[in-house]
Amino acid sequence: MLNLIDTSTITMKKITFLFSVFLALTAIQSCSPVKGKEDPIAEGSRVTETFLLKKDKVPTHLQLPGELIAYQQVDLYAKVTSFVKDLKVDIGSEVTAGQLLISLDAPELTSQLSAAESRLHSLEAVYTASKLNYDRLSETSKTPGTISQNDLDVAAAKEKSDLANLNAAKADYKEVSEMKSYLEISAPFSGIITSRNVNTGAYVGPAGKGSEFPLLTLQEQKRLRLAISVPEAFTGYLNQGDEISFHVKSMPNNTYKAKVARLAGALDMRLRSEKIEMDVINNDKKLLPGMVAEVSISLAAKDSSFIIPKTGLVNSDEVIYVIKVTNGKAEHILVKKGREMGDSIEIFGSLTGNDVLIKKASEEIKNGTEIKTQ
Repeated sequence: MLNLIDTSTITMKKITFLFSVFLALTAIQSCSPVKGKEDPIAEGSRVTETFLLKKDKVPTHLQLPGELIAYQQVDLYAKVTSFVKDLKVDIGSEVTAGQLLISLDAPELTSQLSAAESRLHSLEAVYTASKLNYDRLSETSKTPGTISQNDLDVAAAKEKSDLANLNAAKADYKEVSEMKSYLEISAPFSGIITSRNVNTGAYVGPAGKGSEFPLLTLQEQKRLRLAISVPEAFTGYLNQGDEISFHVKSMPNNTYKAKVARLAGALDMRLRSEKIEMDVINNDKKLLPGMVAEVSISLAAKDSSFIIPKTGLVNSDEVIYVIKVTNGKAEHILVKKGREMGDSIEIFGSLTGNDVLIKKASEEIKNGTEIKTQ
């Protein structure tokens, strides 16, 4: 009985051992390469997707933020020290060119004007008398021996001196008169009063207290300027007269049109962009100065250029390049970036049509690497 149990146990151990060996051999066989199939990595080459380089004319749709500003804007200050006598407008008042906006009062300026006027009249009388005296002496001197030459010269000098004093008095009177005219502030152009910082009786002046803020701010709003900054890469595609479209957040369903009116002709040194302005007719005054506009610009392509997928461009820390396949080997070609269009990008470099480029380029592909193309 004991022998039977021992024999049975030994048999089961052998079966278990043989089954384990069988499973191990099966696993090893499944991991070994199948005959007839090549492993590209094992063979020392890689299968890489490529494409033929082509030129194309690609229009660009540019989205840029812009700002609406008043076509004309002016801050009005007091030129002479005075008090606000009469304020004829308020915020939101629509005014026309030449309309009186503020009357100021300066009593001392009125006194100066009266004094200048009195001095002017006095010197006019003095000059009239000296001129008449010289004219009489000059006429009398035509009879020989009646008037000495010295008396005639003194009379002539007196006339010239009185004339000079009279001209100086006229200049003083004109200056004070012009200063008094500054007591009435009128609108330099038609527009809307958008800011008021004074009330009747306020002390104002050209300097010191009362001059920190403008009395009024006037804006022309029936015509606005739409200003945008176009990046350097796109400056050559916009011309005067080109039409753009835009919309504002307060009226998202409305699309407005405008034409390029002015180009700066130079780049802003900070933004590396060119400032461009469009004139916007705003007779209904629904668009307000200071609004931010979303501007859409369609830029037509001028010349054919090389267009590649963005994945084919390598932006390393030092250079930008594409990888060209030449005689089965990788070759780095330095390029410059142009416009971007979705998943494509414009490039410029030492390339020709039908060059074979790698579609998914990376820094891991070094110069001279053997490439098996697909």
